[in-house]
Amino acid sequence: MGLEERRDREPDVYQPAEDSELLAEAACERLGGSDLVLEVGTGSGYVAGRIADGTSARVIASDLNPHAVRQARREGVETVRADLVSPFRDETFDAVVFNPPYLPTDPENEWDDWMEHALSGGEDGRAVIDPFLDNVGRVLAPDGVVYLLVSSLTGVDGVVERAGEAGFSAVAVADESFPFETLTVLELLR
Repeated sequence: MGLEERRDREPDVYQPAEDSELLAEAACERLGGSDLVLEVGTGSGYVAGRIADGTSARVIASDLNPHAVRQARREGVETVRADLVSPFRDETFDAVVFNPPYLPTDPENEWDDWMEHALSGGEDGRAVIDPFLDNVGRVLAPDGVVYLLVSSLTGVDGVVERAGEAGFSAVAVADESFPFETLTVLELLR
């Protein structure tokens, strides 16, 4: 399914955009056949659905937003309500995919709703990325991989450095430039 209008869109849910498409394509090109994949922050369920349809991987999705969980389930995605990787068992997933909230946001300009949570990465754009990097290694199988979408607005080099501090090596596997930013999919390995 492309980026076309979804059946039952929830107004408080991040809907697929160019970043979703880039991450889905990169993950589908690289994932193996019998992988167990976790998509963190699934939003509409678009990326998880694309991975499930484009590979033979089993995909589980999570989101903190209850509206997102509901929409993703309606799209046929196995989805649980969760904060990042907190409820999942150690060494469970062959791959973890994440399109985090990455837009740098002035604290005085933030609003308190579900779309803010889907978009705002805090002052430096890494308010969600850093805790994710601190914890994702726990749920990865020994040879597991992470596909993380980041923006030039967040600072790709800073994210790569932070990933290194969390025990990962990082390589860019896809990118796409837009007038105000470049989006990059990082492949993280231990």
